Amino acid sequence: MKTVKSPFKFKGGVHPDYNKELARDKAIEKLPLPAELVVSMSQHLGAPAKCLVKPGDFVRRGQVVGEKNGFISVCVRAPADGKVKAVEKRLGPAGGKADAVILDTTAKEEGNGERASILPPLDWKTATREELLKRVEEAGICGMGGAGFPTSVKLNPPPGKRCEYLILNGAECEPYLTADFRVMLERADRIRLGVEIMRKILGQPAVRIAIEANKPEAIDAMGKAFADIDGNVEIVVLPVLYPQGSEKHQIFATVGRVVPEPPALPIDVGCVVENVGTVAAIADAVELGEPLLERVTTVSGDAVVEPKNILAPSGTKYADLVAFCGGEKEPPAKVISGGTMMGFAVSTLEIGTTKTTSGLLLLSRKKVFQYASGACINCGRCLRACPMNLNPALISKAVDANDIKAAEDASVMDCIECGACSFGCPAYRTITQSCRRAKNSIRARIAAEKAKAQAAVEKK
Repeated sequence: MKTVKSPFKFKGGVHPDYNKELARDKAIEKLPLPAELVVSMSQHLGAPAKCLVKPGDFVRRGQVVGEKNGFISVCVRAPADGKVKAVEKRLGPAGGKADAVILDTTAKEEGNGERASILPPLDWKTATREELLKRVEEAGICGMGGAGFPTSVKLNPPPGKRCEYLILNGAECEPYLTADFRVMLERADRIRLGVEIMRKILGQPAVRIAIEANKPEAIDAMGKAFADIDGNVEIVVLPVLYPQGSEKHQIFATVGRVVPEPPALPIDVGCVVENVGTVAAIADAVELGEPLLERVTTVSGDAVVEPKNILAPSGTKYADLVAFCGGEKEPPAKVISGGTMMGFAVSTLEIGTTKTTSGLLLLSRKKVFQYASGACINCGRCLRACPMNLNPALISKAVDANDIKAAEDASVMDCIECGACSFGCPAYRTITQSCRRAKNSIRARIAAEKAKAQAAVEKK
């Protein structure tokens, strides 16, 4: 196993202030079980899970409370023992509402007690590929880097496709966030085991561990953990450039391959990319029988008393995370779910965490300011910043004119919503938000067209 520097640099990208020093040296702390959890049925990409419980039910830790509801979907398990207080629509980290199980963890049932393991542990060396894939699926594992794509689907390429490179995403390029960094430092052995399991599932591909150069401690920890591993395994040190953690750009930065335009996927160029936290979760699910019930989340920003990296059960309310950090140093001017580049501003701390909640930021008035968007001055900064080689200015103007067709013709669906264009805009134009608006309109139109076509077929 060797460590190499990336010979490839993708077009575009920006250099935001990273502010990782606030939490990078804070070891992972386990949050005491909150009295109430808000367990969303939409913790992943794709169809929300179908809720299986009702108010009054008592559920056990690890019990399936939401079943997988489609090919692109994952099950949801109870993160703790408790009584279902309600099943209702609740606001999620990205602003939308979804069914959620409100769980009272203080309720007790006679004979109540945690089991040593929820699923029977598997010996990954003797288990079949199919058994390992099934375990990943029944453990409810999805990508923990933000997108939440079902992991069992990603690890099972369609016929005719083969994984040549398994890429571990340890870039964590989003400002403030250090959860993945701490996982690489403190759980490198679990990541190593997860890689062994994934290699067996995927047919022994080469492995590339992608880490940005500003994380030398993580590079060292992963190097030690993988020192004696067999096969074609390398740590690839990436230049510090946002959005280095983007799947397509990381593929280019590590192995020099270019993923074609949608609907092409990484597997079309022989690659599978998984977040380091997801890899560790696979190890726990197989060896320990532990589903994905909790994750590490960074709570940071200058308006929180003590920034921390917290291991908390899914469904933990943001208010409980903040309280565990000593509360607010001062009333925050903005609260962001995620990081400053791709995160979403939220108006309440009553939102529950999900499997993809990587960060929560509380920023003071010194860190944010009110602005008014101006007219585009055609400076070209957004074009130079865009890692997808789009024309963000053209798309933004089209959306302002409510010409969604023009935005679609300008390939807005290729936008990865990284925020690099808005970051560099001297006119403070909300370009990323315009792209999101256009994409939502296009998706709604496509869905309506499909529904109309289906209704026509049924009518016949």
